[in-house]
Amino acid sequence: MPPRERSEKEKEDNLPERSHRDARRSPGFSFFSHDADVGIAADGKTLGEAFVNAARATFSLMAELDSVKPRIKVEIVFTEEDPELALVEWINRLLSEASLRRMVFGRFRVERVGGEIRGQAWGEPWTGRHSRGTEVKGATLTALSVTQGPEGFRVRLVVDV
Repeated sequence: MPPRERSEKEKEDNLPERSHRDARRSPGFSFFSHDADVGIAADGKTLGEAFVNAARATFSLMAELDSVKPRIKVEIVFTEEDPELALVEWINRLLSEASLRRMVFGRFRVERVGGEIRGQAWGEPWTGRHSRGTEVKGATLTALSVTQGPEGFRVRLVVDV
């Protein structure tokens, strides 16, 4: 399948070309322009749902999530009281596990119990049927925020690509 043409909005926002379709139109997350990196804004009714959507956004830069089968489950547990630092830790641990296991994740679950983050990611090894997009190296502290409003939570972070 030939790559889709970038929209004028994507060109104006200076967003990276991605091999997956419709990532910008997925519910729960969007991207914002940030120099050579990519900014992610993710929403959720709960903090856990916002973290899940941030993970979905991160991995959607690398692969088309619909093509990833949930064959292998990986547990991620750590302690971090600060929700902003917990978000960065969550994304970086996911990226680390994916890299070490040579996997791509497409489904996520996370909950916060006190200061402990308990998460799971499901995915499979990279194969030729996964079209690779932009490699995400890690989450940064740049433009990092976690806010709660009447509709739930919004998290923002910048990932290094």
